[in-house]
Formats: sequence, structure tokens, C-alpha cells
Amino acid sequence: MTHFTTRSGFISIVGRPNVGKSTLVNALVGEKVAITSPRPQTTRNTIRGVVTLEDRQAQLVLVDTPGLHKPRTSLGERLNTLVYGSLDEADAAVFVVDGTASVGPGDRLIAERLAEAGTPTVVVVNKTDVAVKPDILVQLSELAVYDFHAYVPLSARAGDGLDLLVDELVGLLPPGPFFFPPDATSDQPENLLAAELIREKYLGRLREELPHSLAVVVDAIETQDNGVVRVEATVYVERDSQKGMVIGKGGSLVRDVGTAAREELERLFGAKVFLDLRVRVEKDWQRSDEMLDRLGF
Repeated sequence: MTHFTTRSGFISIVGRPNVGKSTLVNALVGEKVAITSPRPQTTRNTIRGVVTLEDRQAQLVLVDTPGLHKPRTSLGERLNTLVYGSLDEADAAVFVVDGTASVGPGDRLIAERLAEAGTPTVVVVNKTDVAVKPDILVQLSELAVYDFHAYVPLSARAGDGLDLLVDELVGLLPPGPFFFPPDATSDQPENLLAAELIREKYLGRLREELPHSLAVVVDAIETQDNGVVRVEATVYVERDSQKGMVIGKGGSLVRDVGTAAREELERLFGAKVFLDLRVRVEKDWQRSDEMLDRLGF
């Protein structure tokens, strides 16, 4: 029988949309592995961030999940299925709630699901840098009825309280070998991370509904003879009218997004990047199982 001196495990990060799950994952990892924006449903895949604590011989694999919500499309149903699937495979869960908002039906639904699953759970009340203390105390008391493993108020954005969360999570890890090399921070393929970085730049620049109709696929990444990395990407929308919005007047928006995305891609690849962005219409892709398969959902 093998006796491990190391501990490792998968930690599912769950919560309603926009509570700060991706910001928390990035803060714990110490670098950007998940895109963030004020838009709901920013995260559309399960993204793994890796935190290796060599001094404690422990490795946390953080699984950032889409926000659980009432689905209105096939895409929404698939995103919820991703979340529940991640819980089934997790050694522990972090249940993130927004410290600036009341505990609502969506939070209680997730709490009940976690309690039913029996997954050891740490509740995180996030955004303590902007929330007021009485509200945080109310949330803690309301969620205390579920008798989860631990309750940690913190600010993912400011980095306050992260050490306490890590202490709680390390205590929940089972003995086992590291799943990733100690210097790994994510298992995302480069093409997926590049596509997400491009989509992030659009999320902050588009009107309310359009971001949900937008998907990005990186078709090719190639390092040319001169050392420049060529990235070819397609932006998909659902309507002809949306295509013009995504391109912008005289191509202004696609240029603006391309410039901002290229800067981040150059940091990702450590080289100069040539970004070729195209825009295509795929009618009602969020409701088409065939297109969702093609787009990797």
C-alpha cells in the first residue's frame, strides 16, 4: 500500500453568476487563468487553476465553474450540467456568495445541492472590501443553518483573507500525488485561453444582451519564421444585425478589441503576436446542439 507524504485534490468553485468566482481563482493562483467581467455568464467552461504549496507538500486544483442560473437556452442547460458534474468529481467545494447582496433563492438552491452531495464545503462571503459588516454577518448566520465545514469572509479583489481560505482547503485534501508539475498554473490549452482573452475584451465593450450571443473560437496558432505568433480567431454571433455591432463603425470595435487582446496574448506567449480576427453569423447558436458541439460546449 502506497503512503503519500503529499496531499492533493480538486476543489470546485461554485456560486451564482457574478459573485467573483473567477477573480478568486486568479487571486489564489497568483496570475490570470480565468477571464473576468461584470457580465453574468462570463465563465462558460470549467477552468482549472493550480496552486502548489511546496512548503506544505500540497496541491490545490481549483475548478472554476460557470455561475448556476435558471437556464433559458441549450447553452445555459449545458453550463449548469458542467457545474453539477464538477461537484460530483470534487474532493471539496468553495461556495462563493456576494457580500454586497442578500442571500437569495439561487444561493439557497446551491447550498441545498451541496448539502445533499455531502461535499466538504467552505463558504466564502466575497467582496468584503466593499460590503458592510452587518450584511456580512447576516449572510453568515443565514448560511450557518447548512452546517458547512467552514465560513470565510474575504476580498478576492483586494487579496484579504486568502490565507485563511487556503488553510481550510489544505486541511480537506486527501493524501495523494500532485496532479500537475509544481510550476503549473492551469491546464487550459493555449487556444482556449487565447479565445477567452479575446472574448473578455468584447464583454466590457458591448451592450447588455449581445455578450450572451458572442462566442470566440481560435482556429490556428502558428509561430512564424520571424518569431511572431500568428493567431487566427473567429467571433461568432447569432444575427446579421449583431455582426455590424461586433465589427463597429468602420471596423473601429474589432480594431480596438484586437489591440487590447493582442497585448494580453503577447504576455501569454512571450512573443510578438499577429491577431487575425474574423466575424461570422451562426443563427441561434446558443439553442443549436450541433453548434454547441462544434463550439466545444
